[in-house]
Amino acid sequence: MSTQTLEPAPESTSSSARRRLSARATSSDRFIYFLAAPVLFVLLLFVVVPMGQTMLASVDGGAADNYASFLDGASGEALLLSVGTSLASVLSCGLVGTVLAILLARFDFPGRRVLEVVAVLPMALPPLIGAVSFVLLYSETGIVPRALAEWFGLSPADTAVTGVAGVLLVHTFTMYPFFYLSVSAGLAGLDPSLEAAAANLGAGRARVWRTVILPMLTPALVSGALLTFMISMASFTAPQLYNVPTLTMQIVSTRTSGNEGLAAAQATVLSLVSIVFLVSMRWYQGRRVHRSLSKGSQLDRTVTRGPARIAALVGSALLTVVLMAPILVIVLVSLSVDASWTTQVLPERYTFDNFTGIFTDPGSLLPISVSVQMSLLATGVAIVIGAIAAWVVARWKRLGGTVLDIMVMLPWALPGTVIGVNLITAFNEPQPGNLGLTLVGTLWILPAAYFVRYVPLIFRSTGAALDQISPSLEEAARNLGAGPVRVLRTVTFPLVARGVLAGALLAFIDGVGEYVASVVIYPAGLAPMSVEIYNRIYSSQFGSAAAYGTLQIVLILVVLIVSNRLKAGRRDSSGAALTAAPAS
Repeated sequence: MSTQTLEPAPESTSSSARRRLSARATSSDRFIYFLAAPVLFVLLLFVVVPMGQTMLASVDGGAADNYASFLDGASGEALLLSVGTSLASVLSCGLVGTVLAILLARFDFPGRRVLEVVAVLPMALPPLIGAVSFVLLYSETGIVPRALAEWFGLSPADTAVTGVAGVLLVHTFTMYPFFYLSVSAGLAGLDPSLEAAAANLGAGRARVWRTVILPMLTPALVSGALLTFMISMASFTAPQLYNVPTLTMQIVSTRTSGNEGLAAAQATVLSLVSIVFLVSMRWYQGRRVHRSLSKGSQLDRTVTRGPARIAALVGSALLTVVLMAPILVIVLVSLSVDASWTTQVLPERYTFDNFTGIFTDPGSLLPISVSVQMSLLATGVAIVIGAIAAWVVARWKRLGGTVLDIMVMLPWALPGTVIGVNLITAFNEPQPGNLGLTLVGTLWILPAAYFVRYVPLIFRSTGAALDQISPSLEEAARNLGAGPVRVLRTVTFPLVARGVLAGALLAFIDGVGEYVASVVIYPAGLAPMSVEIYNRIYSSQFGSAAAYGTLQIVLILVVLIVSNRLKAGRRDSSGAALTAAPAS
């Protein structure tokens, strides 16, 4: 029997291995820098520099004058109104979305499955169409006040929803899915043994909810609150239709009057408020971490019986009608004859001419062509920049990755009006900061704005897919001799393609329905579809405006279904719930 002594590796061999590892790490770093450079350049050109120039414009000619005017004039009141409306929207959306999620997740009652489907229908409404549908339903000239006046003799002025109440109603209906979806996902991932353990230790039902369930739902609630507040602060269509002078309205009004310095100051303050709220909510979410150590499972739903079952049936039926009413009224009005619906409860004359006119009249088809082409172009650029940025952030474990992450997500904290003002300020005339590009007055400014607004969707969707892939797969491919480009093409991209496509679909439909930035920057004679809808409503052409809206809704529903199938993966599509990331 012989023994073999393992000699330590020669020093030269060990040093050589370290050098090879160092060289490999350096090569990886160089590839990350190579991909990060163009992404940083594009983000600097379209996000950081325009925002910086708006801040400089706000102090041009005297910072004290612009910001003193802001504090002493109507702008300060508009800011308080925007913040108050946004906080109230967070409370109302949180209440409706959370209660609905709990009811559908923990109770079984007649109509539950139907209610699960219609609960996400508000996500199929573009922001402008959603606000218009509520005006058609609940304003003084809307269907509901007119019906109450005809049936019960009530004055429409007494039953109509107007002003701030109208804005809150629109926000609640269109934004509660942010809470509903996140809380539903949180409840699905909750470990039921935690509740059972608390109950076995003597805690009552209320205490279990207060000390176990609600803390575990904190990330879901923070996510819903953040999205709701940011979108409420950026809201423009609902305040415009209900004539509520929020800060977004003030920015457009001030810029239209020619006071660009004050408009820049208003945009800067609105941006800072949104960013402060974003940072505050992330800080609050990070200071308390509640995680389950086991996989969650669906609890058996409590079956309602007796009178409660009948009440649940009636309640779910009424709620289904209320949730479907905005979409149904848009479809109904799209079949009405323009200018024929005046004082009646419902339109009395119907036609398909609104749809045939859109597809046969080149002038009517132009807004659809502009929206679709500009959104496609913006989505294509956003796919490249967003996907590369997600990979760089995932692999760049240094300060640079964090900086890039903030730069990509910064537009998500900016209202669409502010993004429009930023781009106008930055690309109004040739200058070194914009490389001599003049986009104002051209179609190119529309895809630029859509790209800035929606690249975070593709970035986050791709990042979520990358988080599920172990970097060791890429390392294995590189150890087998594949170059970094080949690894991305043959290993990484096929694995994240589903996430990239899901984010791209959402970015595309949001671009097609975008209104807030478009109304500020669109070139004369080339209005996108959302602006054309508003123009036709302003001209009392409700039928053709609703026809455009119906086409948008159909497009969004198709994309949401495709996106849901992508997320469902190999699961049975018939049992998958219709879910989607926030659109705007």
